[in-house]
Amino acid sequence: MAVREKPGRERAMSVPCKSELSLLNQDEREVILNTHHPVVGEMGRDGLEGLRDRLRDLRDRERTLSRHRRRETKGTTDPRGKSFSGTAEHANRLQSVFAAAIKRVKNELRRIRKFEARRELGEAARRALALRRTRQFSRPQTTPTSHDGMRPIPSRRRIKKLPPEKSEGSRRPTSGRRRDETPNADAAIETRPTILPIEAARRTGATACSPFPRL
Repeated sequence: MAVREKPGRERAMSVPCKSELSLLNQDEREVILNTHHPVVGEMGRDGLEGLRDRLRDLRDRERTLSRHRRRETKGTTDPRGKSFSGTAEHANRLQSVFAAAIKRVKNELRRIRKFEARRELGEAARRALALRRTRQFSRPQTTPTSHDGMRPIPSRRRIKKLPPEKSEGSRRPTSGRRRDETPNADAAIETRPTILPIEAARRTGATACSPFPRL
């Protein structure tokens, strides 16, 4: 998918390494080579900071030269000596080369700072965990106390126990009793009044309500 660019705005593009080296002298070439991988990844924090300062000095020098060349073209200033050779376009290209190198060094410094911050955070967390583990907590001992607490309490009710002979005599069979074992039941049946039929009650003069004859 093509990306549409807004009119009047040029897209910044990186300068290839060979083009960079063709614009630089021997000393500047060694400085720029140190900003590329894998050399820049092997440098320490102090070395990167010194390299960044060196690149800033070179960039500022080329910026000053470019501005002076533009003023010379306009006729607003006097020309300088032979030490400032080249045109304003050449100085601008060198300035862009040093600016890109500064950007690479700053990215590497940012990566190192993030790594160090993450390492310090991990060390602080481990120290806090060690302090918490070594801290002694005063906890009460689980020994018996004077109050009842949650321990089981035996029942205080009086337990009544009957002698064996009384306990056996008080037991009665609830089922399977024979008729001869209950003589009182037969006597109760014989003493019950019999209800006469209706015809026998009329002959004897008894009523349906009373089983006995009228006098």
